[in-house]
Amino acid sequence: DCGVAMIDAPAEIIPMAMNYLHIDPRSTSPDDLAKVEELMGKVRPYIRYFHSSKYINDLANGDICVVLGWSGDILQAKTRAAESAKKLEIAYSIPREGTLINFDTMAVPKDAPHPENARAWIDFNLRPDIAAANSSYVSYANAIPESLPLMDQAVAKDPGVFPPDDVKAKLFVVENNDAKLLRLQNRMWTRVVTGQ
Repeated sequence: DCGVAMIDAPAEIIPMAMNYLHIDPRSTSPDDLAKVEELMGKVRPYIRYFHSSKYINDLANGDICVVLGWSGDILQAKTRAAESAKKLEIAYSIPREGTLINFDTMAVPKDAPHPENARAWIDFNLRPDIAAANSSYVSYANAIPESLPLMDQAVAKDPGVFPPDDVKAKLFVVENNDAKLLRLQNRMWTRVVTGQ
């Protein structure tokens, strides 16, 4: 029994749990949050730990068998496992119910001391060859279609990195919540993580 791990990320896990429960993942209702807490209370006994990076090596080494984690991390664990003596097979899948999709953003702060340098850095990273190299290394998608033929094709063709249209249709985004809701979510999450 090698156990289950989960990312320690309430702002992401809570909407995923709502989606699983067929609740709008953007819900701000305290009643919906209570339903998520009830669900999490049922699965909590099976979770070995909550952490936002430890699971990469643990999965690659076979110390855990299942993880709810970020796609790029799981795919990095898959690469590490393939390179190790254990040769574990790791698979990544998107739940049939769909899941949260995140976006990393590059921006220049209004008061940046060197905005020209910042824009040059962004322009550099948006070059297809650089975007391809970055995506190939971290196993995360990018938004530069011209980078696909330049990318490691194992990454470019991985449906966990670039999901097909039918899967994309089940992905969702959530907005940042107000401070009051974040406090409620964090209190609930603390109870879940501590098992209390």
